[in-house]
Amino acid sequence: MSSLICGSVAYDTIMTFDGRFREHILPDQIQMLNVSFLVPGMRREFGGCAGNIAYTLKMLGGEPVVMATVGQDAGPYLQHLRDLGIGTGHIRTLPDTFTAQAMITTDLDNNQITAFHPGAMGQSQLNAVQDVLAAGTRPALGIVAPDSREGMLHHARQFAEAGIPFIFDLGQAMPLFNGEDLRRFVELASYVTVNDYEAQVMLSRTAWTSADVAAKVRAFIVTHGERGATIFADGQQYAIPAVQAERVVDPTGCGDAFRGGLLHGIEQGMDWETTGRLASLMGALKIAQQGPQNHWISHDEIASRFASAFGYQYA
Repeated sequence: MSSLICGSVAYDTIMTFDGRFREHILPDQIQMLNVSFLVPGMRREFGGCAGNIAYTLKMLGGEPVVMATVGQDAGPYLQHLRDLGIGTGHIRTLPDTFTAQAMITTDLDNNQITAFHPGAMGQSQLNAVQDVLAAGTRPALGIVAPDSREGMLHHARQFAEAGIPFIFDLGQAMPLFNGEDLRRFVELASYVTVNDYEAQVMLSRTAWTSADVAAKVRAFIVTHGERGATIFADGQQYAIPAVQAERVVDPTGCGDAFRGGLLHGIEQGMDWETTGRLASLMGALKIAQQGPQNHWISHDEIASRFASAFGYQYA
């Protein structure tokens, strides 16, 4: 069973600031902000929402199909995906562009300041869900993760037209859409997932309540970081507990890891409490490792950690 993952494939340059942003940013002088942070730690990672989600889904035994646009510098990333057993046949390389690049600075409180260059991602609308179908693959499930504005709008409509259930994941694309856009996404989607801040923005822009959104989709999933998640589905509200991480190292990509677990649970027909708990475990595994794609463990170990956290086997 395959899932089509539409979103960004990006390189993440992650820098660590050995201080706290709040100690260097004066709230009453924000209109003339001019700060510089010394970042002694820096590394380059494979990232982007589509790549990160595919990584975790593959680790769980899924068959992710990534649809994205990359630049002329994508060779190492494409090889990385192939080494994981993730096909690259629907990742379009655009000459004379760079692969999307995120420059992320994290402080001691795990707050982040990010600069993002979209590069080839800005033309993701060149890809189409119909191209995947024409190649002989019919995904059972899809996700529209943060990508270019036009790409996300196109792919949501194409999933709906093809009759393929999909998750709408607003994420970092939040500034790109107004209330009308967001209402249309929800109406087309089968599932919606956001973090608690994104949920408040989405509800404000759409003038809907959480109950309104939940009534239009199969499930409305809101994550709360270390406080777990809430799933609104089947007329019920499920409180999903967080999993205690072995250590808190790097939050980059935790939301994407959660979404990989979410996709797998839906694919396998798990109940919502189990699906949410598996997703929560994936986020905890990720935060214990540097970078968004370095938390690989075996399926047996995932099962063992799930049973240890929740007292039963998820599969």
